[in-house]
Amino acid sequence: MPRPSRAVFAAALAAVTALSAAGCGDSTSSSSPSASQGALSADARSAATGDIPDNQNFLTFVNAKGGYSIRYPEGWAQSGAGRDVTFRDKNNLVHIVIARGGAPSLAAVRAELAKLRRSSPTLRARAPQRVTINGTPLVKVVYTTRSAPNPVTGKRVTLVVDRYALARNGTRATVDLGTPRGVDNVDGYRMMIESFRWR
Repeated sequence: MPRPSRAVFAAALAAVTALSAAGCGDSTSSSSPSASQGALSADARSAATGDIPDNQNFLTFVNAKGGYSIRYPEGWAQSGAGRDVTFRDKNNLVHIVIARGGAPSLAAVRAELAKLRRSSPTLRARAPQRVTINGTPLVKVVYTTRSAPNPVTGKRVTLVVDRYALARNGTRATVDLGTPRGVDNVDGYRMMIESFRWR
């Protein structure tokens, strides 16, 4: 029986790696969003990006499978689908993960971040807090991560992330809004999280 070629071997390995990285991002059986909700991290090779302009046009993204809608800046690239979606503009990142789960507690969010730190050692998180947006109770926590060094300059980018966790009828959403340190996207990101609607 002929031995498989290196190309076949490499393709098989790539497929297994991709499946492993994807995990259960689109599965409805997970009881915790942390199974697919990794910590956001910047890419030091991406060009620097500025604030979301005051005159930025926003579009509404309706995710029927995820069961929500949210506004996002026009022109940002979308990747993923269903229960795991990312919007990106260079090092500005918005990541939304949907999973089964009840209302998040402060302790549960703290435990999720402690678990993420084992795979993202640069992660540093503040204490989670309860907030209310549009009458909906959420848990908010701010964390930071550092990118790998740029292969040419050695420069690293620190990403500041506002994480919001909310739930309805046994479905949990985790929304990460990340921006490089020194970039002011407070108003744009506030508008985005305020626009989140269950459907």
